[in-house]
Amino acid sequence: MTGTAKASMAKYIKPEVKSAARMLGYCLTLDTRDSWWGLVPVLTARLTEPQRVSLAFMALKSCDPENAELTASAALGWGAGAGAPLPPFLSYTDEAAWWADIAAPAEIEAYCLATYNRMRPDRQSAFLDYVQGRMAA
Repeated sequence: MTGTAKASMAKYIKPEVKSAARMLGYCLTLDTRDSWWGLVPVLTARLTEPQRVSLAFMALKSCDPENAELTASAALGWGAGAGAPLPPFLSYTDEAAWWADIAAPAEIEAYCLATYNRMRPDRQSAFLDYVQGRMAA
């Protein structure tokens, strides 16, 4: 690409995109926790939601799968997990639903499998009928 082509492309970049890109450059250069946390409000103010989603997606795709999963989990607050379910306040169903809303996907799957495996065979059948009935609906 010639210098003229580069210069002509630069004039089409929106100011808010230049601002976000400049801040990203500062973060990459400084590479401190404070600089990276300072990027959040800039990206929120300068980029659209679809632009931020695309940026996050491509950044995760550039990581190895394990680091991508750990990073996404940490960003979404799944890193610490919900811990074990608490004793019910109102009912077991209400407490389980509340817990599942805050639990990490790995926790939900682990507890689901463990509780299913501990059910009596007749309850396992009823559970499967219920789940398969919902899938058909």
